[in-house]
Amino acid sequence: MELQEKGPVAALKNARRPWLTDGGLETAMIFDEGFVLPAFAAFTLIDDRKGREALRRYYARFLDIARRAGTGFVLDTPTWRASTIWGGALGLTARQVADVNRRCAAFVREIAESEAAAGVPVIVNGVIGPLGDGYVAEQTRSARKAEAVHKAQISALAEAGVDTISGVTMTHVEEAIGLARAGQGMHLPTVISFTVETDGRLPSGQSLEDAIGMTEAATGGSVLHYMINCAHPDHFLPVLRQGGGWRQRIGGLRVNASRMSHAELDAADDLDAGNPAELGAAHAELLTLLPNVRVIGGCCGTDHRHVACMAETVCYAA
Repeated sequence: MELQEKGPVAALKNARRPWLTDGGLETAMIFDEGFVLPAFAAFTLIDDRKGREALRRYYARFLDIARRAGTGFVLDTPTWRASTIWGGALGLTARQVADVNRRCAAFVREIAESEAAAGVPVIVNGVIGPLGDGYVAEQTRSARKAEAVHKAQISALAEAGVDTISGVTMTHVEEAIGLARAGQGMHLPTVISFTVETDGRLPSGQSLEDAIGMTEAATGGSVLHYMINCAHPDHFLPVLRQGGGWRQRIGGLRVNASRMSHAELDAADDLDAGNPAELGAAHAELLTLLPNVRVIGGCCGTDHRHVACMAETVCYAA
């Protein structure tokens, strides 16, 4: 599709080596920076001087890794919880939610332009989180309802000039379809990232193969690519090893540092940072099984150390 062939999106698609992205933003802000994030909402940092400074430090570490690796970077907006549903739960009006999405995108765009001037190709990616819990699929919504609700956030991010949007930690296929349709309606390249449990299935119980197949059929194959996130490689490697052409549509991975289940992570008082070197090394097999992966990064519990180890495996050896 033409909208997928322009600017940095085309550069990513044609990249010889995977591009990098960041790690677990929310866990880093809570456990490493000491912030309290109501409802895990990192967008609350954008209007606080110390919060913005912490975000700049955080992004800078990952951008430095991409610069040294000689690859591009997907720079996410801190808007995973910035929907009208979650923003409303924090006392914001729909207008205020739209405004904070635009401010987050402008903040990230400023960083991206500075990096681009230094020779690092950067995609500004508008992050969209689930309308319910990112770990369970108890609060499911129809595709039509999800499209209507997500449209407001996507519209604000589009107005702010993001290059792509990503629906992250999607727990059930209906919401993924609705979000993808909303992105398509805004003429934005849209990525869908599913989270999986320790058995490699979505929290809804559906397999990755079926979830991708249903989303493809319902959206006319308009999704830029699919990703897997918020799971340790051990949780989904057995599924990938079974084979199947559906794997060709997976274009990104954002893995957890910990082997814990989502329920265990939710109940944990301390951060499980796992083993960065081991996590990075696991990507050698992952990229063999997923030859079209173009984006590599982390999710819960990961930081710049983990992504640096991933870069050693997938960028320098490529």
